[in-house]
Amino acid sequence: MSESKQLLYPGSSQRYDELLNRDGSIRAHWKPLIEYLADGGGEVARRSVEMTRRLIVENGVTYNIYADPQGRDRPWQLDPLPLLMAAEEWQRIEAGVKQRAQLLNALLADLYGAQRLIAEGVVPAELAFGHPNFLWAAHDTRPVGDTWLHLYAADLARAPDGRWWVLSDRTQTPSGPGYALENRAIIGRVLPGLLNELSVRPLAAFFNTLRESLLEFADGEGAPLVVVLTPGPFNETYFEHAYLARQLGLPLVQGQDLTVRADTVYLKTLPGLRRVHAILRRMDDDYCDPLELRPDSALGVPGMLGAVRAGRVVLANALGSGLLESAAWQGFLPGASQWLLGEPLRLPSLATWWCGEGAALDYVVTHLDRLVVKATYPNQKFEPCFGRDLGSEERAALIKRLRDRPYAYVAQERVSLSQAPSWRPGATVRLAPRTLTMRVYAVATPAGYQVMPGGLARIAAEGVVDIVSSQRGGGSKDVWILGDKDSREAADAAVITEPAALPRQMRHDELPSQLVENLFWLGRYSERCEDKARLVRATLAMRTNAAIWRRARAQCISYGVLPPEGDPAVTVFDDAHEFGLAADLGRLGWCATQSRSRLSAEHWRSISVMQRQFQEAGATQHDPLEALDRLLVALTALSGFALDDMTQDDGWRLLMLGRRLERVHFLATLLADRLAPGTPLRQGELEWLLDLGGVSITYRTRYLSTPQLAPVLRLLVFDHGSPRALYFQWRAIQEALLDLANSIGAPTEELVEEPMAQLMAATLAAIDEEGELGAARRQGFSAALSELASAAGRVSDRLVSRHFSLVDLDLHAMAT
Repeated sequence: MSESKQLLYPGSSQRYDELLNRDGSIRAHWKPLIEYLADGGGEVARRSVEMTRRLIVENGVTYNIYADPQGRDRPWQLDPLPLLMAAEEWQRIEAGVKQRAQLLNALLADLYGAQRLIAEGVVPAELAFGHPNFLWAAHDTRPVGDTWLHLYAADLARAPDGRWWVLSDRTQTPSGPGYALENRAIIGRVLPGLLNELSVRPLAAFFNTLRESLLEFADGEGAPLVVVLTPGPFNETYFEHAYLARQLGLPLVQGQDLTVRADTVYLKTLPGLRRVHAILRRMDDDYCDPLELRPDSALGVPGMLGAVRAGRVVLANALGSGLLESAAWQGFLPGASQWLLGEPLRLPSLATWWCGEGAALDYVVTHLDRLVVKATYPNQKFEPCFGRDLGSEERAALIKRLRDRPYAYVAQERVSLSQAPSWRPGATVRLAPRTLTMRVYAVATPAGYQVMPGGLARIAAEGVVDIVSSQRGGGSKDVWILGDKDSREAADAAVITEPAALPRQMRHDELPSQLVENLFWLGRYSERCEDKARLVRATLAMRTNAAIWRRARAQCISYGVLPPEGDPAVTVFDDAHEFGLAADLGRLGWCATQSRSRLSAEHWRSISVMQRQFQEAGATQHDPLEALDRLLVALTALSGFALDDMTQDDGWRLLMLGRRLERVHFLATLLADRLAPGTPLRQGELEWLLDLGGVSITYRTRYLSTPQLAPVLRLLVFDHGSPRALYFQWRAIQEALLDLANSIGAPTEELVEEPMAQLMAATLAAIDEEGELGAARRQGFSAALSELASAAGRVSDRLVSRHFSLVDLDLHAMAT
């Protein structure tokens, strides 16, 4: 116990401490965790913090903060210490969140329907109709199953007396459940064994329920199609969108992937249009339909609201649900609960005054020192203002502002947030208190709402006590709901047995055409980066051979791999060079980001680590040959992931087609350019070509002689068994095109046999000779190689026009 005491910090008389009792002793349900940390000493702290950060970076867990200097992909902040909660306390929270979700669902139905609460004076009409998220176009719509809120979240805070209060409700597109699941996966690796030892309730069943619920609500027989709609990679929580889609086994789509025909939503896929039955949207209400809502939206789907009115699609959450995302509603929910449910709120809201009411405005002005003033509506640019922190002039200015536009402001009682332990690496006191709030999630099912047994705890930035916000540098914690061994085993059993029913309901052949296009270019850029890395490595290795070095460097410059000026050992890392290797690695990463829902965690991690290592090598001016060696190992691993880690569906076929077409185009062009002048090739140049083709060892094993042009070309061009040979790749391209056409029921592609036939007809006799005959043979062979490279380009262009741009494709709608 003495070791445990050394970890602790002094308690606070002003706040509730999740870890410590008032007398400074450790709360009973925290003791096993604290003893584990004390037994491990400082090494546990160091390892936990380092491993957490490494897994976040390698898994690509990001939260994008607008205008943040770290850029678009800001690493997610996760504290290794979870927030622990006893089962008895959680049961009260769970019951309150269930009731609140039911209440808000009924309130939305009334506000967009009969509006009885407005007529009875329970809620003010001005608050509803003045809210920018009240969608007049959605009035009198009735969502499928009368369910407005499929996914609901409540932000909770604990007051100094230990009671939990609701700070705000998230009813539009509640963010965070995916982060909560990823937090659990990471902390489960950082603190192995403790999950089972403390009988922590698992989260997986909640996500199974979310998926099954969407399928249950969806209309249609057989296998209804459910998709996840995202605004795209620039959204602050895009990681979560892709992560949820992958975990739920659903296609991740953007607005341009969908279309509405006859009040029915369709997904654009390779075979044609497929009806969409339900959409888990991660996009704000007004952006969803530029036809009836926000005309300047380039993210939504024209006609979406019409499909909702017709009852032809389920939206989770329903359009218009953002109406309740305002602190002003908190003061009216107790009355609404009595009116709609006939019972008081089990989980109370923080005391709230909407200044649009005269009496409330007078109270706020009189008691400003005890209150926090906020904007009523989410589109206002007004930061929360703590009355106690205002000087006399600031106070007078705020009061004038309140009186000028009272309806635009709401005040809430200031609550001293509870605090929980957090690691402070390197400090004498290894645990430090951080204030926190907790977001809890509920999902609608035909039998009622089910609450996630856990949630997303959010902690304030160091030194901040009143505001908890990820946008302001805050972090997160995993939430552990402690139970007994029997309850955990029952939950695990449910998770294991439930997927048995999935094949009856789900299908996996619905690939958005935009996703498939990104997979195609992921394949091309993967191969392009590998080809360029081999080209630069082979060229740098020839630096001591002046004659070959000049020719090889000129080849790199002509391909745009290296700029004309500068040291190649340095410029190879320059991502500002448009066609350079570093720039193409960035494009590879972008395609992977767009395709992330189809990549395994290991596949994504390998891409993330590869990019980081190459960037670090450039920043530290590392030996370029060693950096290129490591890069090629990583790129080769991507080829392995493509072959053995992906489902071999149409998306995979196009990814592999991209790789093969890129390889054919690169190698055929490279050989054609070198042979075009007709001059003989030196031994060093042949060794350079073998290195580029990745067949040096094969050549030495097979021929046991110094390189000669004819056998080199035989190995690089005509070999039937070498995956590096052009013949092997072209034959694989033909087979893949046939498989793709048969899979999607499209007309058979023109296979463009002529270039390979022309190349096969070319003779290698006398191609090594130095006279006119040898020059003519080399130039003839070069022409045939150029035609093959052009044919590869034509196949690529035809794939793009037929399948990605949806040109010359007879789209047909399927009703199921």
